[in-house]
Amino acid sequence: MREELEALMRQRWILKAQDKELYYRVRDVSGDIRRFATEKLGCTLIENSLMVKLEKIPAQAEPGMGILEFTSREEYAFLCVLLMFLEDREPGSQFVLSQLTEYIEGNLPDETKADWTIYTHRRRLIKVMRFAVAQGMLLVTDGSDDDFMDSEGGEVLYENTGASRYFMRNFSADIMSYEKPEDFAESDWFGMDEERGLARRHRVYKRLLLSPGMYRGDGAPEDFEYLKYYGRRLSEDLESVFNCQVHIYKGSAFFMMGEDCELGAAFPQNNVLSDILLLCAGKIRQSVSGHLWQPAEDEALRVPLVDMERLIKAVKADFGAGFTKNYREMPEGEFVRTVLEAMEIWSFIRMEPEGYVHIHPIVARVAGEYPKDYRMPEENLQKTEIRAREAGGKKNEQ
Repeated sequence: MREELEALMRQRWILKAQDKELYYRVRDVSGDIRRFATEKLGCTLIENSLMVKLEKIPAQAEPGMGILEFTSREEYAFLCVLLMFLEDREPGSQFVLSQLTEYIEGNLPDETKADWTIYTHRRRLIKVMRFAVAQGMLLVTDGSDDDFMDSEGGEVLYENTGASRYFMRNFSADIMSYEKPEDFAESDWFGMDEERGLARRHRVYKRLLLSPGMYRGDGAPEDFEYLKYYGRRLSEDLESVFNCQVHIYKGSAFFMMGEDCELGAAFPQNNVLSDILLLCAGKIRQSVSGHLWQPAEDEALRVPLVDMERLIKAVKADFGAGFTKNYREMPEGEFVRTVLEAMEIWSFIRMEPEGYVHIHPIVARVAGEYPKDYRMPEENLQKTEIRAREAGGKKNEQ
């Protein structure tokens, strides 16, 4: 069951048309998977002749859980209208792009009207269409979306696979009555005692499996009480299913994946940005050990944004010779923004109002350093490797 469960955890779904062998393997052990998902995570397993999908609804929303390919609200709006458009179409039915653009024009609210004579609007729609194709909701039958990027008259022929009907989750209540984002998370626990029993257990397992880390100061405070009493049993449950270790500390807890455990995108990744984040973590630890920054009782740090920016600039000044060309030559302000955004996505930090940064305890569990001879001739820079002492955390793509 382990390999099949890991496949469901790291993928949005398993489509029969794309991987028939894996599809049937998962269905063969679906009973065991459903039992684990229901009892521990409170997640639903969807099975049909088209796909198998594990509904991985997080216990709380985090920056890294969005569609990272999207950079604007309009792209999310286009995706929602695309799903509406496909809802009434049978699997295997075809349509041309102009049919969709007309539908979008007629269904978008006035404040987000699309003008296809504007290149930015066309580019955003094509980004959404490419995402839908990559996820298996659409097939490109004829034409190239580059034609539409070049001109509003460009056409592409698409085929609906039918998977789009399972992209959005099903809600137990009418969401038109919701007034704030938190209402969507709370709807999972309607009819349950949130502080005890199933709801609390599901939250804890989800926070460990679907987030880079679990922190005492985030989410329901009762969740850490669960770890206090049932942490050993939880660790045994997860370690019996996955190749992992569960580390529980005073103010944080982490699901540490083993070498052959693949639940989703894991930190550190094999790229320079992960190296930079490890180096930043090392600098933060130096600031703590040097008593420049003082952790709170829950192991977290709260520092002024200007101090955090100064630390990131120091990382570039001290180690920039080992970065790839784009990071070496990146303007200082852009470099700082890029690093802060990446740290927030990986739950290293949380930006707070009034110019402060909340640094999560995960930073104390990771660190990186270059070899002493990292300052080498430029032609050899690509051979430089960062050494990570320890790394934990992951994020899953639903």
